[in-house]
Amino acid sequence: MIVREEKWGHIPLLHIVEEDFKDKQVPVVIFLHGFTSAKEHNLHYAHNIAKKGMRVLLPDAHLHGARTEQLDEAQLSLRFWEIVLTSIEEVKYLREELVKQALITPEKIGVGGTSMGGITTLGCLTVYDWIDTAAVMMGAPGFVQLAEAQMSQFERRGFKLPITDEEKKGMLHTLSTFDLTKHVDALEHRPVYFWHGKQDTVVPFEPTYHFYEAVKKDYADTPELFEFVSDDTAGHAVSRTGMLKAADWFACHLKD
Repeated sequence: MIVREEKWGHIPLLHIVEEDFKDKQVPVVIFLHGFTSAKEHNLHYAHNIAKKGMRVLLPDAHLHGARTEQLDEAQLSLRFWEIVLTSIEEVKYLREELVKQALITPEKIGVGGTSMGGITTLGCLTVYDWIDTAAVMMGAPGFVQLAEAQMSQFERRGFKLPITDEEKKGMLHTLSTFDLTKHVDALEHRPVYFWHGKQDTVVPFEPTYHFYEAVKKDYADTPELFEFVSDDTAGHAVSRTGMLKAADWFACHLKD
């Protein structure tokens, strides 16, 4: 297996593919890391996906990994949604580069991620109809709800948000564009896999599960395309079983 550290435009990434497929058009998965993490922290996902005959890109998110600006966690938290929206835009750029480099099988691209990467994945599903399947690990589709909860928590900790009420209103309006709970039809019955621990205190389990319960009726004729796996004891960490299931999901829905 080949693991290459590359830079596509301004985006540092790891490019993982089996030797036999390095110059061939095969299905591609763009897999996105979590908050304060970096591309190499998801190599176990990439390895298990790539060995099934797919190409995997692991990009560093804005202000993370090789793109760090040495901000502390509190400073990064204030720029969380800037990071997410930048990643959504960069997923589009990576797809365009894959097409230019003739590295992608037509109509065969998946997006997935953990935590912040799962949140970003759901935003991508809202605005990009060319994504064929997704795996969402500890993600949240309700951008507006999550942003409001984050701001309330920040203020309860004694911090003053560095934005005006008008700026807050504008930010929430922008986030609503990418909020899948407000644009459910954007799913278009595409295959989506969710994994979430019930004890997660970082990205709460309930809102994502409630979304799944509300939407699964739209998949009544194809329930195998919309799956939610929960772990009763897990917090904000994906189990090995959940990780392997994500790799199997991409193989099932991207490979002929």
